[in-house]
Amino acid sequence: MDRKTNLKDVAREAGVSLSTASHALNGTAPLTVEVRERVLESARRLGYLESRRKKATIATVRVVLLALTSDAAPQSDLNMVSWTILNGVRRECERRGIRIVPFVSASTRLDPAEVRQAAEVENVDGILVLNDDRPELIRALSVLDKSMVILNGEDPSMLVDTVTVENRFGARLGTEHLLSLGHRRILHLTWQGRTTIRRRYDGYVDAHLVAGLPAPENMVVVAESYEPRHGKQVIRALLQADRKLRGVTAIFCAADNLALGCLEALAEAGIRVPEDISVLGFDDIVPGEFSAPPLSTIQMPADRLGAAALSLLEQRLIANDPLRPAHRLELGCRLILRGSIAPPRR
Repeated sequence: MDRKTNLKDVAREAGVSLSTASHALNGTAPLTVEVRERVLESARRLGYLESRRKKATIATVRVVLLALTSDAAPQSDLNMVSWTILNGVRRECERRGIRIVPFVSASTRLDPAEVRQAAEVENVDGILVLNDDRPELIRALSVLDKSMVILNGEDPSMLVDTVTVENRFGARLGTEHLLSLGHRRILHLTWQGRTTIRRRYDGYVDAHLVAGLPAPENMVVVAESYEPRHGKQVIRALLQADRKLRGVTAIFCAADNLALGCLEALAEAGIRVPEDISVLGFDDIVPGEFSAPPLSTIQMPADRLGAAALSLLEQRLIANDPLRPAHRLELGCRLILRGSIAPPRR
């Protein structure tokens, strides 16, 4: 009876140490792409890879296509969340010895034909799509013979795997805290964003209903976008129409960028935060720590999304099951209290 191939055989065939072979197959240490691919090729040639794959004990992702829209690519104060996610993906790929093939669209929307072509040319093991979760894009890419994960997005049709933060839970957590302090007139400042942003509105409503309060009416205002200047414009306009801001004692903003603009508008109007009005953000970007006052916020674990997405890719490749249902993974958020929230005084 032939002896079964073991890890020593793979290491010898690849010309590496036993520990290096182990790290390459399990993704437990940073290695060069060349070394990891050499070990994987030896393991495949000797039949060891297939044996381990059947036991679901091997990391099989070597190359991933990272597709993102043009507005997420430039590093700036306006897309800190996207850049935090991207840095998390980069660090995790370096740790696992995975090569990233970047694909940046020419516009704010990804073209599925271009993504498909890039994936085929580079012969990638999987595709990561950042931020773009349009149904038509997902439908077009779901038929590819490639594992795919939507990062920071949702797929209500459950055609592909997705990883995001628990936007609804996080918004509910923050709104519940404001309600627990005694706030009953809580304005929600948001914008017409993707499904993930609408989930933050859902959490805002959930918190009121759980507290036995009716869903807020006329307490949602929509900015042109998530940029601080647009948040500032909305609050300025509201103050011009009604100095008392409809009796509002707290403002929950669907993004920290909106909250930063909100703080500026309130300060210019001589309205003190949190003495007169409390302000809560969502995201936990760095500028919020240094605003005046420091911004209380819902912290989303943006830097952990990349590792979670890569794990989903590996699980699907290992399973090798065309009937495997799509997985939706949501990471929990935390309430970060700083200086912009206090009990109401009116």
